[in-house]
Amino acid sequence: MVKMVTETYIPRNRLFVLDDLSAGQAIELSAPQAHYLRNVLRFQDGEIVALFNGRDGEWAAQYLSQGKKTALAQVQQLLRPQNNIPDIWLVFALLKSDPMDFIAQKATELGVAALLPARTERTVVGRINIERMRNHVQEAAQQCERLEVPMVRECASLDEILANWDGSRILLYGDETGAGQSLCGLFPQRPEKLAVLIGPEGGFSARELDRLRTLPYALGINLGPRILRAETAALAALTATQLFWGDWEKVRGA
Repeated sequence: MVKMVTETYIPRNRLFVLDDLSAGQAIELSAPQAHYLRNVLRFQDGEIVALFNGRDGEWAAQYLSQGKKTALAQVQQLLRPQNNIPDIWLVFALLKSDPMDFIAQKATELGVAALLPARTERTVVGRINIERMRNHVQEAAQQCERLEVPMVRECASLDEILANWDGSRILLYGDETGAGQSLCGLFPQRPEKLAVLIGPEGGFSARELDRLRTLPYALGINLGPRILRAETAALAALTATQLFWGDWEKVRGA
């Protein structure tokens, strides 16, 4: 059965692909994607799946099985053009697997453009599975209807990240000492590039805070009177930043 894309039927099953997308193009799906459509969603030939690649918008494509383990998606029509998202990064100290998975998924839903895992002086987790995090980010982007998948950088020490930082990108860091500023009204004009930095469960060391306070592009922010878990702080900061960024005229009182 062939399902046609109409105003009343828009495909909600979405896949991220690397290929360029345009009408009439045949996309070879990966083995996991073919398995997911055939064996999990029970797709039949002719059913419609949405494809996106972070560049060309979202397209409707017709599922076509090719043997037991492979499948094609025949691109049909544009569903949504590519949009521009706020250029907000999240830099976060390493945590255990479950909290890091949570941060990756929810940060994707909140619209971050990049995730940068960092080792700080009080980080207790020694390793991170970057491919696992990238898979979680891709799955979250598919589910929340984003048109792009955030970049996930390789893990580096906070000192290395700061040493290579682009000074034109403002860095907001959670200051658990209470010396941070309120986000609302912090900027005289909307910044073009922004990043949020969240420390580990034990907080930043005194040396790290001293260094951050000397950086001209770094600003400490206050996330409220309560002690927050690291993953909660990350989401609180991103939510406040996205509200501020996406509703700039209202926040500024214009």
